[in-house]
Amino acid sequence: MEHNENEFSNKNKNSTGKPKKSIAVFWLLVLTFLWGLTFPIQKMVLTEEVSPFLYNAIRFWIATFLSLLMFRKSDWVHGTILGIVMSVAYATQTWGLTLTTSTKSGFITSLYIVIVPFFSYFIEKEKPRIFQVFGFIGAFIGMYLLSGGINGFNFGDFLTMICGLCYALHVVLITVFSKKTSEYKLLTPQFLTVAVLNTIFNFIYPSGTWTFTLPALGTAAFTAVTATIVAIIIQAKYQKVVGSNVSALIFVGEPIFSMILSILLLDERLSTIQAIGAVLMSLSIVLGVLQTSKSVQTDEVD
Repeated sequence: MEHNENEFSNKNKNSTGKPKKSIAVFWLLVLTFLWGLTFPIQKMVLTEEVSPFLYNAIRFWIATFLSLLMFRKSDWVHGTILGIVMSVAYATQTWGLTLTTSTKSGFITSLYIVIVPFFSYFIEKEKPRIFQVFGFIGAFIGMYLLSGGINGFNFGDFLTMICGLCYALHVVLITVFSKKTSEYKLLTPQFLTVAVLNTIFNFIYPSGTWTFTLPALGTAAFTAVTATIVAIIIQAKYQKVVGSNVSALIFVGEPIFSMILSILLLDERLSTIQAIGAVLMSLSIVLGVLQTSKSVQTDEVD
C-alpha cells in the first residue's frame, strides 16, 4: 500500500519533486470557486444587525483556533506581514459588500488580477509574457463591463478597490514567502492578525454593533474552514508552482463563479454588456492556462 501511495504521489509530481502544473491549475480553480462562493452567502447574512468587522473577526478567530490545533509550528514574521495585508483586504471587502451588490463586489475585487503583474515585477522581478499581457487586458475590460462602468460607482465600490490592491500584494507575497517556509507555518499568524485587527476595527467603526445572528455564525464557520484555511493552504502550496502572474489569470474565475452563484442564490441579473464582460474574463482564464501549458512543454524539453 505504501508503495502504491508513493507511486500515485510521484505521478502528480515532475522530476524535480514539485506538483505538476496541471494539478496546480486544477486546485487553484477549486480555490477560485471557494472564494466566489463567499460573496453571495456573506451578502445574505451581512444585514444591519451584523457588523462587517465583527463578522470578519469571528470568522478569523474560528480559523485561528482550528489552524492552531492542526499546525503547531508557525512563522510569525512572514505570517504577520501577510496577516496585516489580508486584514485590510478583508475589512474593506466585507464593508464594501454591505454597500454594493454581490456581483459588483466580486468583479471589482478581481481588479487585483491586473495589478498582480506590477507587484510581481517589483518584488519578484517576474516579467509578464505575451499571453499573460493579453489575458490581463481582456480581464480588465471584462471587469469594467461587468462592474457596470464608472456611472454605477459608489463608496462600496471604492472600498472594494482598496481590497483589490491588498489582494494583489497578498498574492505576490504568498508566492515569495511560501518558497522560504512551509505554507502551514504561515496560517496561524495570518489568521490571528486578521482576527485581532478586525476586532479593533469594530470598536472604531461607527455602526460597529456586537450583535450576531445564528446564520451569520454558521456562514462565518463555513467560510473559516473552506474559503480561509483550505483556500490559503491551496494557494500557498500550488501558486508557487505556476507563478504569481498565471495564478492571477486563473483567479479571474473567482468573479465568474461569484456571478453564477449570485444569480442562483440572490436572483441577481446581468445586462448584455455585463455578459460580454464575463465572456472576456473567461477568455482571460483560457490564456492563462495556455501560458501554463506552454511552460509545461518548455520544462519537459529542458
